[in-house]
Amino acid sequence: MNFTSSNMDRRLSNLFSPALNDCLNIAQFLIPQRCLLCAAPAMAKPLCEECFDTLPQLTSNRCPQCATPTAQGEVCGACIANEPGFTSVSAPWVYGWPVVPLIRQFKYAGNLALAKLLAGALCNAARIRVDVILPMPLAPARLRSRGFNQALELARHAGVITKTRVAANACRRVRDSAPQAMLPWRERAKNIRGAFVCDHDLAGLRVAVVDDVITTGATLNEIAHTLRKAGAVEVHGWMAARTLKHR
Repeated sequence: MNFTSSNMDRRLSNLFSPALNDCLNIAQFLIPQRCLLCAAPAMAKPLCEECFDTLPQLTSNRCPQCATPTAQGEVCGACIANEPGFTSVSAPWVYGWPVVPLIRQFKYAGNLALAKLLAGALCNAARIRVDVILPMPLAPARLRSRGFNQALELARHAGVITKTRVAANACRRVRDSAPQAMLPWRERAKNIRGAFVCDHDLAGLRVAVVDDVITTGATLNEIAHTLRKAGAVEVHGWMAARTLKHR
């Protein structure tokens, strides 16, 4: 299998070159850092230890497939009624205060220093061995507008942490639909249908799909079906945070 990135994908994957990212990492150690939440000294990290420890943890009693909290950790009714294409979802945090502004700072303001922190937390929550890691693909128009794919930045760090191959371009998004966050929950599955194509043979592989937030699971479910058609035997969602309540 060849997971080599194309020149176009490398140009669009990030506004900042890998060399610049390395410089930023070095600068974090040379220049005193302040916690993004409380402004206390944070050494070389985006958050101080106290603020990091107070981030809202996702309960351990949750559906083993979609990570929705359940009374005894049993499979939730939604997954029983409509079994998802993905095998499991793991996430360290609830998508609530102050995780929300942290992820928005990373995703929309381009604070890439948060990528390592978020990736470390999601890898610690996953604790599942996989054969390959895929970032959730971003539509070309949105990639050009944002300048980088936040899921790819998380996946790169996750690959280093877990010593797992990152297949940055194994799957691509071919349909630029409305942003899922702008839609009511019930419309999201239809909005994302047919959005992905997998160009690689994943026969017999266990795959982790990395992204920042899971809400309804519609996007993960759609890409999971695509990856299974390409031969994946397991598809796991590695997310930084999980939204709990329907809007």
